Amino acid sequence: MGISSLGVGSNVLTQDVIDQLKAADESQYVQPITNNISTEKSKAGQLNIINALMDNLTESTGNVSQYGLFDTRTATATGSAVSVTANAGSDIQDFSITVNNLATKEIEQSGSFSSATSTIASGDGEMKLSVGSKDFTFNYNAAMTLSDLKDQINKDAGNTVQASIVEVGANDFRLFLTSADTGTGHDISISDNDSGLDDQLKADTDTTDGYTNVQSATDASFKYNGLDITRKSNTVSDLLSGVTIQLKESGTSDVSVKQDVGGIEDKLDSFVSKFNSAITQLNTMTKSSQDAKERGTFSNDTTIKAMKNNIINMVGTAGDSVGGRLADYGFASNRDGTISLDHSKFEEKLKENPNNVEAFFSGGTFVESNGSTKSIDGAFDQMKNTLDRYTRYNGSLDQLKTSYSTRISSLEDQKQQATDRLTSKYNIMAKRFAAYDLMISKINSASSIFTQLANAQAASASGG
Repeated sequence: MGISSLGVGSNVLTQDVIDQLKAADESQYVQPITNNISTEKSKAGQLNIINALMDNLTESTGNVSQYGLFDTRTATATGSAVSVTANAGSDIQDFSITVNNLATKEIEQSGSFSSATSTIASGDGEMKLSVGSKDFTFNYNAAMTLSDLKDQINKDAGNTVQASIVEVGANDFRLFLTSADTGTGHDISISDNDSGLDDQLKADTDTTDGYTNVQSATDASFKYNGLDITRKSNTVSDLLSGVTIQLKESGTSDVSVKQDVGGIEDKLDSFVSKFNSAITQLNTMTKSSQDAKERGTFSNDTTIKAMKNNIINMVGTAGDSVGGRLADYGFASNRDGTISLDHSKFEEKLKENPNNVEAFFSGGTFVESNGSTKSIDGAFDQMKNTLDRYTRYNGSLDQLKTSYSTRISSLEDQKQQATDRLTSKYNIMAKRFAAYDLMISKINSASSIFTQLANAQAASASGG
């Protein structure tokens, strides 16, 4: 007899009774494990958030202590005569640039052709194109067009001279040759070795017919702090080490190369922001409360609580007796553990002695007020070492993550074992109920027969 027939004989040993008994056991033995799994998974998820915040904080700390941060430079120029860029480590300085004239390229043009496809020669021959000290030879023939010549020049000599065809007016097409570089020494000339070229490509004093100059190549001329300077290019990168000056137009510009204070403060502000995000989250997650809704996920976790306290304390202890503490450089701690940066106080320190500030933050030689020097560890290196204990591979957070994963796996095994035990228990119970129900049904049938016989005998006796 199948399970679905339970209760047919008794109306007592039914499947519904088994389901109710099983539900009661699941509530007692399985549901607590399910609740524990949910709690541990929630903690593991929250731990992922902490891991991300701590990684961001560690990275921002390293960005401050990294080599070269205090070597970055900004360059500003008044007016529009020049634009200036300065590499990291270049000298901090002020100077003036007066541009007299810009470096120019050599530009030549041919005489007029009726179209870009007009032929350029009466027969076969060879021409020579000279650009400064460089010579290029091209073969021509009666079928070569102006456009063909342009393409050949760009193909063979494009790094030295650029050729283009310009439609100057109606039925007036001209070949323009422009030196690739500015400055003297890039004169352009065309010579015909076989006298087959059209006159439009030959040098001619008649500027309307022959090959003529449009612009001569000249050097740039400018004054650096009143000193006359010439360069072949308008990009001057060999005047001052690490400084590139782009000459733009005639006029005077005052230039200032300074330490990139804004860039340094951006890194410090990033650290403050990442620090405060981590501490704010940790405050919420470790909050103690009688109210379960307000209680933090890690309110009883000693590892997370200790980490939070150590991170807060490291801001106050970073530095040493020589360089001072972070508070001396504009950092202030708030009651909730978050921090802030007073930019004016930091900038005052930086202006007073930028080398000492760099040594304090990143490590190096610190010059004391009496002139003596001492090698010190950077405050941000110290803080990064503290953070690394938690964020590095196999660090405290990594180990905690592993422990949660192990615990969840163990609980899931326990849940499966409890579920399997109950399934087995109630499968056996269903079979027993079926057997008991069959016995009750047989007893009921036998009882019914005896009742019928008794009733028949009673009726017969009454009628007799």
